Amino acid sequence: MKNLVFAIVGILLLLMFSCVESSNFDVPKENCNTDLKANINFVELDSLSTEEVSQIKDSLILEGYVISSDKAGNFFSTLFIQDKPSKPTYGLQLEVDMRQSHLIYPEGSKVLLKLKDLYMVNKEGNIRLGSAFSSFGNLSIGRLPNQKVFEHVLVACDGKVNVEPLLITISALDTLPLNILVQLDGLEVVDEELGEPFAVAAEETERHLQDCEENQTVLLNSGYADFQAEILPEGNGSITGILVRDGKNPQLIIRSLEDVDFINERCPEIITEFTSNQIFISELADPDNNSGARFLELYNSASEPLDLNKWTLRRYTNDGTEVSSTIDLSGLIIGAESTLVISPNAEEFHLVYGFAPDLGVSTNSPADSNGDDNFELVDAFGTIIDVFGVVGEDGSNTNHEFEDGRAVRNPNIIEGNPVYTFSEWTLLNDTGDAGTIKLPQNAPQDFTPGAKY
Repeated sequence: MKNLVFAIVGILLLLMFSCVESSNFDVPKENCNTDLKANINFVELDSLSTEEVSQIKDSLILEGYVISSDKAGNFFSTLFIQDKPSKPTYGLQLEVDMRQSHLIYPEGSKVLLKLKDLYMVNKEGNIRLGSAFSSFGNLSIGRLPNQKVFEHVLVACDGKVNVEPLLITISALDTLPLNILVQLDGLEVVDEELGEPFAVAAEETERHLQDCEENQTVLLNSGYADFQAEILPEGNGSITGILVRDGKNPQLIIRSLEDVDFINERCPEIITEFTSNQIFISELADPDNNSGARFLELYNSASEPLDLNKWTLRRYTNDGTEVSSTIDLSGLIIGAESTLVISPNAEEFHLVYGFAPDLGVSTNSPADSNGDDNFELVDAFGTIIDVFGVVGEDGSNTNHEFEDGRAVRNPNIIEGNPVYTFSEWTLLNDTGDAGTIKLPQNAPQDFTPGAKY
């Protein structure tokens, strides 16, 4: 008899569990809501919200669509809801003390939010709803208790819909509302992070994506996501995620690895590093009447603009054989048959010469020499393209002294020279030694910054 009882219980248990195929189920129709109707939209809610936490007192009903999912663990205790299933114009975050919320509010669910008694804040376009807690007398948005979630977030009986992400580019992310679902095509993980996991274990981790023009954005991953240890993909492709912001910086959060489709070949390498002997030092200035008007000028004799990415200027002070200061020229482009003027005192330079220098740097830099120092112009590969002076030799009383004066490249010179050659230069100073001209120079009248000759 006992064995028969056990057998019957076993059969009943087997039948009961065999009816449940998965924990991923839709909300039963009888639990959905047919009575509530929206009486406020996202635009109107936005107009009610402020940067101060406030409680909603009116019986307001907001309609929206769930776009987040905590199934993979990359979202925690937050529901992201946008105003429309396609081409969204508003989104919000609802803080909830609920795990496995995707079982009740799966992606694409149409929901009705009962806003009365919820707390709300809107900082820099980020609308957040939830409960409230006080810290040092200030109210902050907190998680809505589990049971309260069911009172305020009701699933509509329309069923799930297909939410279409808004197709956008990195450069346009700043123009979009927050907390909406977006898709970006033609992206890839930056070279420096290839081979890394999506996130460091137990740490929120920023990874960086870029397009083929090297515009970048941030992919934000949880260290508790089930894909945390997966290696970032090497290819190029599309990514779908929810747009959030850290300060002024846009970030994307994916719901699962299904949101990442990097199966194409990576962007062709953009080569901005190059060498050319058509860039050279064209003028050095140490005005006798104003040390604040010093400058260093480069000239590009080529018929096309040239990118100075990873190029540098080095200064060797007096007879020093070690580099005393450096200017990184990265980010600068020198125009075709044009100059690039560098000043250690941009404000004074502007006052004296009537226009701003192309680059303002610090005092004691290569642009701030008192006339007896030596210089090297170095390309992106470490090759010396042009020099002024002789490294290891103090310029005083030599053919490379321009103290209280000027060193200017002669008009016939059209390329750099890695060996100092006195015949390529005209030097004016306060001594006139070693074949130089004893004629101190005053700013602005004796100098020609911005013009090769």
